Amino acid sequence: MTEITILVDNTVGTAIPKGLRGEWGFAAAIGDVLFDTGQSDAVVHNARLLGLPTTFDDIVLSHTHFDHTAGLDQFLDPMNQPRVYLHPEIWTHRYSTGPPNGGSFPDPVHIGVPFSRAEVESGAELIEHREPVEVTDGVFALGKIPREHAETTTGKRTSGGELVDDTVPDDQAVAVRTEDGTALVLGCCHAGLRNSVEYAEAVTGQTVRYIIGGTHLVALDDAGVHDVADWLAGKIDLFAGTHCTGFRAQQILSDRLSDAFRFVGVGTTLELPPRRK
Repeated sequence: MTEITILVDNTVGTAIPKGLRGEWGFAAAIGDVLFDTGQSDAVVHNARLLGLPTTFDDIVLSHTHFDHTAGLDQFLDPMNQPRVYLHPEIWTHRYSTGPPNGGSFPDPVHIGVPFSRAEVESGAELIEHREPVEVTDGVFALGKIPREHAETTTGKRTSGGELVDDTVPDDQAVAVRTEDGTALVLGCCHAGLRNSVEYAEAVTGQTVRYIIGGTHLVALDDAGVHDVADWLAGKIDLFAGTHCTGFRAQQILSDRLSDAFRFVGVGTTLELPPRRK
């Protein structure tokens, strides 16, 4: 059995155990691999309450944004350096120039990873990669995802000393090869959902049957979400959107993918078929 437990999400998915904390962000335990770290010590707090490990030998970061990386310091250990898998462009500075509902900030707000490369290297073994890497048997950090279909732009990034629109080129996901298709676990899916699904299938050699995590459908209008729902209908056995999926998208998908849709949050454990090497 492959177990995926949500450790950080915007919402808490269960009342028991008491004291689970939600926050804007994402982290999940994929067996003994940690995917993303949220933005605070909530990831360790929640893992402890759920009876899960609070240390991991393998950590995959989906992309630079603080709500997926700021909890990393909870796992840095100079004596037992965990392996941290990430895209090398994760260190490029990222900024928000205004709230999503309009307006602007007096100065750009840094929203990238809040640690320097040297700080992370002092307590971890960095594995920077653009190509897919098999982190452990049947679990792949996908690296750079080809973008043949729509992607999303979020905030600004530095390029040539200027701020330009950020397509988050460091965005990656985790694909788990199971005995009944591939499980795709997403941090924010800035590379685009269809791009991520198709690349996961190419890497694992299997159809994606399970989608879990942040899908960034919040960036689409209703028509766009309906298009995604139509494309997914009949293709997947589980859709468990978190974080940046968005309430309206969740509503549309729960109607369109009623048999596959599942509401999840902090504390939810999804039991999938065993991993296949």
